[in-house]
Amino acid sequence: MGTRKLLCVLVSLLTTGTGVLAQQNVHPTSEKYEYPADPAVLAKLEKWRDQKFGVILHWGLYAVPGIIESWSINNESWIERDSTIAYEDYKKWYWGQSAKFNPVKFDPVSWADAAKKAGMRYLVFTTKHHDGFNMFDTKHSDFSIAKGPFAADPKADVLKYVFDAFRKQDFMIGAYYSKPDWHSEYYWWPKYATADRNNNYDIRSFPWRWDKFKQFTYNQVGELMNNYGSVDILWLDGGWVRPRETVNKEVLSWGAPIPEWSQDIDMPRIATMARKVQPGLLIVDRTVHGPYENYQTPEQRVPETQLDYPWESCMTLGNAWGYVPGDQFKPAAKVIHTLAEVVAKGGNLLLGVGPTAEGLLPEGAVAQMLEVGEWLGKNGEAIYNTRTTAHYHEGDTWFTENKSKKQQYAILCIPQDGKVPAQISWHTNLPAKGTKVKLLQTGENVKWKLVGDSVQLEISASVARKLVSSPALAFSFTPAGK
Repeated sequence: MGTRKLLCVLVSLLTTGTGVLAQQNVHPTSEKYEYPADPAVLAKLEKWRDQKFGVILHWGLYAVPGIIESWSINNESWIERDSTIAYEDYKKWYWGQSAKFNPVKFDPVSWADAAKKAGMRYLVFTTKHHDGFNMFDTKHSDFSIAKGPFAADPKADVLKYVFDAFRKQDFMIGAYYSKPDWHSEYYWWPKYATADRNNNYDIRSFPWRWDKFKQFTYNQVGELMNNYGSVDILWLDGGWVRPRETVNKEVLSWGAPIPEWSQDIDMPRIATMARKVQPGLLIVDRTVHGPYENYQTPEQRVPETQLDYPWESCMTLGNAWGYVPGDQFKPAAKVIHTLAEVVAKGGNLLLGVGPTAEGLLPEGAVAQMLEVGEWLGKNGEAIYNTRTTAHYHEGDTWFTENKSKKQQYAILCIPQDGKVPAQISWHTNLPAKGTKVKLLQTGENVKWKLVGDSVQLEISASVARKLVSSPALAFSFTPAGK
């Protein structure tokens, strides 16, 4: 089959962000949470909770053909590939994309600028996905962006320039790192077929080989911690790589194949090393609840109810995590409504965007990001540095308050193409007499009154005209004398 036809088939089969592929790729959420004991980690965690809105950039080998990240080389039954291509030939084709990955328009300063204007405040960057392709200049693998066609570019060690650009915009810095590595001979041993996402040999029979993989992982995390400046978050993906004894009902409900042996990579050793270099580092060992899952990460969804521990909904702006040609991006209003819900329920929102193989953020993604940022520039007081209220939701209205609990906020999400209502009311979180209510978007005071067991806010026609096309209205409530 010719390359052009192959790509058309692959894009058709692998770009979906909904349906079977998405369901199989979504991590479960741990049912338990354990607060860290280290005061430095607790302090960092509180700072992270203040940020509320972050960006995760999936950028890797999969950007070259523009297909779903890594998963197409996984040999599980739910994966769709062209049936005329032998599996081993497909893997060679996929990994061979490294010879074409030459992001000559790579401009991380523009990425950071767009994210800043979007109102985002922390970054998670994919240093290595499951396919094993490294987006940093690792000394422990030749399979990296710094070893291919881009090697001669001054910015070949792309991670350094991404982190530096976002630090200059005062972002908290996070390194995404995949625990499984399907390119490593110590995870997928070429001696055997690769049956599924797990390592393909019995660790109990070859402990020396697994020890080499553990050391490889330790060494690469060490590079990330030592060579790229201050790092706030180590975001570990691939939750099936875990001690056997931690496999629980939420992992079993995931539907991923579970091997008979333990894939323990010695997280205590990795964490001790990492925090020695980066004091207070947040470690997010996804779904492996305990001391190394410092916040939980529900994927592509918002929890049904408010949660009283740290968590983050990680969701795509489009239908895919990485770059896919023609992807459809969520409207800014949808992102704003989701952000209001997430924050009112006690979480952060991590929004996924995939740069192109040339090194650009898709124009459609940037356009939606900037609209979100325009709204946050006027209404962010109701989002950033807030915490939850006991009554956090009524209808289309979400409630937050500042950390001192002296300033309350209400965010009314307006349905798409909906009109600004002349009156807004709810039955919970009723303001005390003398409270000043302000519409954050315009800075104007809003008249209000108690009607029976509800509060009623009046939006004048003149104010409503200023709010045309606004996706949400945010109000602050300042008690009398404050």
